[in-house]
Amino acid sequence: MYKGGSIVGTLFHNGKIYTMVSEGDQCEAVFVKEGKIEKTGTKNELHVLYGSEITRTVDLEGNVMFPGFVDSHLHLIGHGEKLIRLDLSEMTSAEEMEKALKEKAQTLGKDEWLLGEGWNENNFIDRKIFHKHELDAISDGRPVLLSRVCRHAFLANSKALELAGITSETPDPAGGIIKRDADGEPTGLLHDSAADLVKKAVPEVSQEYLNKALKTSVEYLLSLGLTGGHTEDLSYYGYVERPLKAYKKVFEEDHVKFKAHLLVHHEALDDFKKVKQNYQLPFVEYGAMKIFGDGAFGGRTAWLSHPYNDAPETSGVYIHEDDELLNLIQKARKENMNIAVHTIGDMALQKTIETIKKCPPLGGRDRLIHAGLVSEFLIEEIKKLSVILDVQPGFVASDFPWLIERLGTERIPYAYAFRTLLDEGIICAGGSDAPIEPVDPLLGIYAANARRKPGEDHEGYVPEQKLTRHEAIGLYTYGSAAAIQQEHFRGYIKEGYAADFTVYDRDLFTVPIDELLKAEVVYTIVEGEIAFCQSDNKVRSE
Repeated sequence: MYKGGSIVGTLFHNGKIYTMVSEGDQCEAVFVKEGKIEKTGTKNELHVLYGSEITRTVDLEGNVMFPGFVDSHLHLIGHGEKLIRLDLSEMTSAEEMEKALKEKAQTLGKDEWLLGEGWNENNFIDRKIFHKHELDAISDGRPVLLSRVCRHAFLANSKALELAGITSETPDPAGGIIKRDADGEPTGLLHDSAADLVKKAVPEVSQEYLNKALKTSVEYLLSLGLTGGHTEDLSYYGYVERPLKAYKKVFEEDHVKFKAHLLVHHEALDDFKKVKQNYQLPFVEYGAMKIFGDGAFGGRTAWLSHPYNDAPETSGVYIHEDDELLNLIQKARKENMNIAVHTIGDMALQKTIETIKKCPPLGGRDRLIHAGLVSEFLIEEIKKLSVILDVQPGFVASDFPWLIERLGTERIPYAYAFRTLLDEGIICAGGSDAPIEPVDPLLGIYAANARRKPGEDHEGYVPEQKLTRHEAIGLYTYGSAAAIQQEHFRGYIKEGYAADFTVYDRDLFTVPIDELLKAEVVYTIVEGEIAFCQSDNKVRSE
């Protein structure tokens, strides 16, 4: 359990309080003590029962309280990097991206790397992907490495390729592709593990940088009403203790209140085991082994059972051979760990299911992350396993309509098929995959309920897969709790549960869908303590 928590008895009242126990279920007031919900009921009932123990009241002033929202899949430090680095994700033309890169380059030293996050050619009318020589001109000789929004494709210029030792003779690494021109020369576009060759040439960031990125990220998430997040950070910043030291600084020394659940990438596991006992931190817990099964739809690296509709020469990329995947899962079982496998394409999902059946979990639930494309057969197979699906509703808003071109009309009804999955009784949790997508949970709830981009006016993409508001919000409350086997003490407002709450200025159940995104967070409350407050004037102590 998490350390810390409230040392006073707090009564929350005078608002609309949704328990999420069932659709529309509400209570009038909640009494919290030592980080847990003691009881729900009317204000008068709770005063009678706990009057002498109520040392503080929080008047919700008519605002609307939910169980604490939790993002079930993101990269906390990576999201902080997006906030403090050059962010390319909102750019809508190649010209805009070029201008931003040139301006950033002029602020750097002669040999300093030009790094950018989140380019997305699908936002450009011409779908332009920069060539290494164009990046050479933009950077004026500096090495360049730019991550695509999916983080499964990267762009490097000639200097970066040279520092990485990548030439026309360099073979494609396992699980990766070096894009080449007709003469066999690398173009600068690198898919999946091919980018690792360049990443290794990038100088390590400082410990202070990692600390700042993590703290910036967590504070931003708290401002959006998120009380926690399931994250994966431990294999991207050199030795595993570097990101762990950032967690120690932010969560133990700076006393930030936010519930972080860390997946452990398989490449970091051995080193993590050696130092784990030195990093038992407040509000931080460690979970499943993370494994990548394939890439993403955007770069056509998600592994499909049949070729891409708009590129029939490829079916995507698989990261691990069958026996290698089995060995990784067996290693997890020996450590008594569940697994969390990134599977976007249906073939990656199928191979993962087949391997889990050979080596099932010893307890708890495994996690299939994204499950971007399913089928009736795969759904039946999933139902036989002890798994949850970790879905990202925001992908609907970002991937449609171009995903129809990628997959073709026959497969598209099975893309991000949230309605079907829930109807089949499969547990789903909701996340953003930040920094790949915006982290605001309201965007995910909107996309799950409306199946379209904000501002669009149509019935939605594959509208039969829409979720109700209750189901959409449930992805981020009881769904995220179930993802880590904690649905019996998190994710609802009920007696004995963690006192984690998200309070908005309007009712997410009743506002028109296009007003949902205008909701503002009033409070973010972690174990009974206010971790974010829109206005300090709203708390009254008695």
